[in-house]
Amino acid sequence: MFDQLTEKLQKTLKYIRGEGKITEKNIAEALKMLRLAFLEADVNYKVVKEFEARVKAKALNQEVMMSLTPAQHFIKIVRDELAEILGQEAKPLTFASHPPSVFMMVGLQGSGKTTTSGKLARYVKSLGKNPLLVSFDLKRLAAQDQLRIIANQLGLPFYEMTQEKMQKPEAALKELMTFTKNRGFDPLIVDTAGRLHIDEELMAELRLVKDILQPTEVIYVGDAMTGQDAVRSAQAFDEKIGLTSVILTKLDGDARGGAALSIVYVTHKPIKFIGVGEKFDKLEVFHPERMASRILGMGDILSLIEKAEQQADLKEAEEIAKKIKKQQFTLEDFRKQLQQLKKMGSLSDLLDFLPKVGPFKGIGNLNVDDKRLIYFEAIINSMTPEERENPRIINGSRRARIARGSGRPVQEVNQLLKQFFEMEKLLKKSDFQKMLKNI
Repeated sequence: MFDQLTEKLQKTLKYIRGEGKITEKNIAEALKMLRLAFLEADVNYKVVKEFEARVKAKALNQEVMMSLTPAQHFIKIVRDELAEILGQEAKPLTFASHPPSVFMMVGLQGSGKTTTSGKLARYVKSLGKNPLLVSFDLKRLAAQDQLRIIANQLGLPFYEMTQEKMQKPEAALKELMTFTKNRGFDPLIVDTAGRLHIDEELMAELRLVKDILQPTEVIYVGDAMTGQDAVRSAQAFDEKIGLTSVILTKLDGDARGGAALSIVYVTHKPIKFIGVGEKFDKLEVFHPERMASRILGMGDILSLIEKAEQQADLKEAEEIAKKIKKQQFTLEDFRKQLQQLKKMGSLSDLLDFLPKVGPFKGIGNLNVDDKRLIYFEAIINSMTPEERENPRIINGSRRARIARGSGRPVQEVNQLLKQFFEMEKLLKKSDFQKMLKNI
């Protein structure tokens, strides 16, 4: 997520850290580097211009320039202004004071709108709500099939819009609302029509849905990988339909970050969630201040802790933490961690939350292939208890035996041991151990 942008921004921060004091000259150079990084990430030009002006005004403040740690002041200014662009603070979903709430999902075809409808239903279910999913598309009746399959996979109720009902759309929508109220569903999540391009026919259909259902939220679902196209599309939907919030999808892909850093500024609508994977649990609440830290390579420990609290076995995690502090972390512990990570997501996801500086500097260079984690677990399962406890005794013949037992090539056994020893080195670093003492 934002890897290219983060790398360029870190170069800027490294440059300013290397300066003894803040001057107009080095601030101008740092701002130039920031400007190029943002423009290459496809951030809206107006956003970049305002961001640059605000950072410059604050960085050249007399208090900052005379500070004993001017570089730290500058970095904090950049982080705060990034958070400001992204929306300052997390905005929760708006639920109706008198149920049912109606969440109307809008967006172009291919943005991930239908899958996101399922993810959102799963999320509100976790809040104790009773969601109902429905697909409403006057031109593509087959559009229901995908959402019906998703609802079945999630074990959630789905309302069938038959061809006969759709011939009288106004009556069908009113009947849907009556059904939702009578059965006690809340919220009603409506996956609306999506087209490759915005046209008046589509907008007329969406206005009909909005006028009759009176949605609590009109949520634009945008593909982050399309950059400024997603921003322009969101603007058009807002002008013609009226939006309340945004969900950005595919932020786990090769997204340059331009959409996330522009859409709030341009539409004045908050990003409430981001999609970070295909699975239905890959919908994250969007925290602007945390995302700003992640973009700058400062990590997002709070979100990582929340993930762990939701998914991990805390008692087991505490035991492993004690071993790490005592530098007694073994391959058996590593195996347990892999099992925990499968619940949380993946090791690459975990590393993405960690800072790219301080004791974690270089951790992003670890060669982690998420697809191989399951093979790594199989390899460890093929080891003896003694080998898991002390992997340095694993010689060539033992490696061959472990490879045969796990059904994996010797090369993968070597890769696992190499990565484990790299992790072991990291845990023994003095600054890492100092940090652990404060936990």
